[in-house]
Amino acid sequence: MAKKKYRFSIFNDTTHEEIFSVRAYGVLSIITLAVAVVLLIASVTVLISFTSLREFIPGYPSAQSRHELVENAIKIDSLQNEVNLWRIQLTNIQRIATGERPLNLDSLMNLRGTSDTLAQADGAYAKDDSLLRATVLQEEQFNLTAREQHIEQIEGLHFFPPLKGVITEEYNTAIGHPYLDIAAAENSPVYSVLDGTVIYAGWDDESGYVIQVQHENNLVSIYKHNSKLLKKVRDKVTAGTPVSLAGNTGTLSTAPHLHFELWHKGEPIDPAQYIKF
Repeated sequence: MAKKKYRFSIFNDTTHEEIFSVRAYGVLSIITLAVAVVLLIASVTVLISFTSLREFIPGYPSAQSRHELVENAIKIDSLQNEVNLWRIQLTNIQRIATGERPLNLDSLMNLRGTSDTLAQADGAYAKDDSLLRATVLQEEQFNLTAREQHIEQIEGLHFFPPLKGVITEEYNTAIGHPYLDIAAAENSPVYSVLDGTVIYAGWDDESGYVIQVQHENNLVSIYKHNSKLLKKVRDKVTAGTPVSLAGNTGTLSTAPHLHFELWHKGEPIDPAQYIKF
């Protein structure tokens, strides 16, 4: 049985002249057409996938958009790390202010698990802190000199002077001035008074550049109105290490000087009693 042939022709409607003609068998025509369609789809797919033409597809991100997405992801991760650090610092400041044992900063530096780590640390310390507070309250209930004895725990420590300068305003809690003002030339080096860890380093509108260092024995030293900070949060410092440069920053400052505070177990103490300026 002879195979059927088909012819596809295109004629000029006016002259009836044949312009284009194709002859093929029925099954072969279908196969040829299918192969042509597959090759066309494959070609278009490859062209779009491996060339810049894909960026013209509605909804497909451009190179600039992808770059911005990566940058935003990095910024979000950095902001999350900053939030975690602030949470660690706030937790330690609250614990020191209430006379509790501060958390060990070295064990909380894995920022990806900071929230869980803090929760675990709080749980671990909860029982010990309750017993400690009960013991302290019981001892202080009939002990009028307990607060004075706590301060005596830092007697004998060797404090390094934070700045070489002149005390222009002395420590006086009666007038709401629980700190020292020390005048000095601008950009004079400011030193850590003891070994410790930087728990805050940043800007405050009233105090300018501020840096805080946590020491052993529940001591915290605070340095304000600096022109520049030389250390960042989590840095370890030793007594006599420069941590900043004295300045005149912040709305409360009227001349180059250092605003210096010393805290022990959440209570301000007079630095002049322990440091020779």
